[in-house]
Amino acid sequence: MTRQAQRRDNPESKRAAPLELFYDLVFVFAISQVSHLLLEHLTLAGAGRAVMILLAVWWSWNYTTWATNELDPETNAVRILLIALMLASLIMAIAAPEAFGDKGLLFAGAYVSIQVGRHLFLTFVVAEKGTLERERAGRILTWLIAAGVFWIAGALTTDVARVGLWIIALALDFSAPLVFFRVPGRPRLAGETWDLATDHFVERFGLFVIAALGETIVITGTTVAHLQLDVMTVTAFGGAFVGTAALWWLYFTATREIARHALAESSARTQLARDYYTYGHVLIIAGIILTAVGDELVIAHPTDRLSSAQMIAVIGGPAVYLVAQTALRLRVTRTLSRPLISGVLACAAIGLVGGAWPGMIVSALLVTVLVVVALVEEANQLKGFPVEPDRRGRQGRPVD
Repeated sequence: MTRQAQRRDNPESKRAAPLELFYDLVFVFAISQVSHLLLEHLTLAGAGRAVMILLAVWWSWNYTTWATNELDPETNAVRILLIALMLASLIMAIAAPEAFGDKGLLFAGAYVSIQVGRHLFLTFVVAEKGTLERERAGRILTWLIAAGVFWIAGALTTDVARVGLWIIALALDFSAPLVFFRVPGRPRLAGETWDLATDHFVERFGLFVIAALGETIVITGTTVAHLQLDVMTVTAFGGAFVGTAALWWLYFTATREIARHALAESSARTQLARDYYTYGHVLIIAGIILTAVGDELVIAHPTDRLSSAQMIAVIGGPAVYLVAQTALRLRVTRTLSRPLISGVLACAAIGLVGGAWPGMIVSALLVTVLVVVALVEEANQLKGFPVEPDRRGRQGRPVD
């Protein structure tokens, strides 16, 4: 098979392949691992470590999605690559809860092998010598190797040193796309260097959101299955389910469609996709994970008052999710959504006064906020696209 045959022949007409959906299953488990890590270490340090693990998990999936946006998953070479990445991702997820302990090297080794291995394939197997594709993949590979040095070095140390080295590694990983993987001595690469299949890209990130929401459903169901089904437990369970449905509604009836339209119309599609999806969507996933943790806390003890740490987790999920939606809307349309901002403020208000109430009451109020925001956003969506005028009274527009 030729190297060219391993790329999509008509990217705009492609949808997610069955193997890509199979690949995503590992990340349902990975997200679950992050949720349990945070739930077991509900402290500032524990939250920081959970965030670092989430960023690594997200970055490994995100880069693979950018790669398969151009590659053809129906070819055997790409299938083998995805299956190998899936195995390494599973190992990374298994090691995640103990990444800052005895399994640090296993976690970092799996992560680096995913990142470097994928782009070795893109550079030397898929791309022809002297082509723009090889230059582009090689630049990314250079950054991944540089970050990988710090990942492995951190894994060989302990405690504070590991955290510090991994923060440097994440800083390298997350700053690289901002400068389009600039390498000293090499000419700059423009955003147009990357080909983007809009429908496939939007679908893939939407599927990851579904995977994260699915993990929330799994946690909710698993928690209830181990409890006595009294009125309070069933009520808390019902509220958690409605809240998860509201998260789905907000994303798939407004946010995703705004992005699809913007990407199709943008003259700087790569930059918009980078900002909206690569960076912006990790906040969406973080909000969903926090919501899952909050749901488990409330369902397990619906009549108890929440501690400060528990309150932050319960309030933080919906609040982070709505903040993420607000930021994404602002990036695409240069408008601020009043319903979303009102929802964030309502979550904060509930957090300030909710310490005197049982967890189930706090959760019910948050679910009410999410449902109301979703309904208002739906009503605005029916009035036309986009959903919110800017301060000067003009309709917002997709921007580059």
